[in-house]
Amino acid sequence: MRKHKAIRVFMVLTVLLIQIAFLTTIVKEEYETGSFVAILSMLLLILTLFFGYRYIDLHHPKYEYEKISVIIWVPVGAVICYLLNIYGGLGSVLSAGITGTMASFIPEINKDSSYLAKLPAAIYCGVFVGMSSSEIVPSIGFVTTAGLVAGVFLLLSKNLFLGVGGKLGTVAFGGVIIVSLIYGLAT
Repeated sequence: MRKHKAIRVFMVLTVLLIQIAFLTTIVKEEYETGSFVAILSMLLLILTLFFGYRYIDLHHPKYEYEKISVIIWVPVGAVICYLLNIYGGLGSVLSAGITGTMASFIPEINKDSSYLAKLPAAIYCGVFVGMSSSEIVPSIGFVTTAGLVAGVFLLLSKNLFLGVGGKLGTVAFGGVIIVSLIYGLAT
């Protein structure tokens, strides 16, 4: 029970810190131009995030994790979208649309399969990784690694942030950011 609670706290803090870092970066860019409104807006957003995490029930009380057999589809979705985006020249939005649409038909293969019903969300989480610019995500290896990290985040956050829109994008963003930081420190 204690291990599950520690994992839950780790995931919530990770997402909160990623969101605060992202908002801080935006404020820093706007602050250089002297925009007081942008700084005030970001501070209000950070306070809203803090109180939202603190007082709104966003988490299921039961501890569950997504199955690894589902999570392996996150890097698959990332790589497919990346290949269509970069090597196919379709652009990120069209590549995401094609990959996501094709993933949505997977449950039709066997409508009684609970496993196949879970795959579109996992693949679409990967699509958000694959949509990244080639300046941020320079190679297939990088995309695969970011997809794997996003998959781990998705695995651990199954019962977290329920009913909150943007969970898959936030998970994918976290995967790309973590791998970018590691890549930046290694080079």
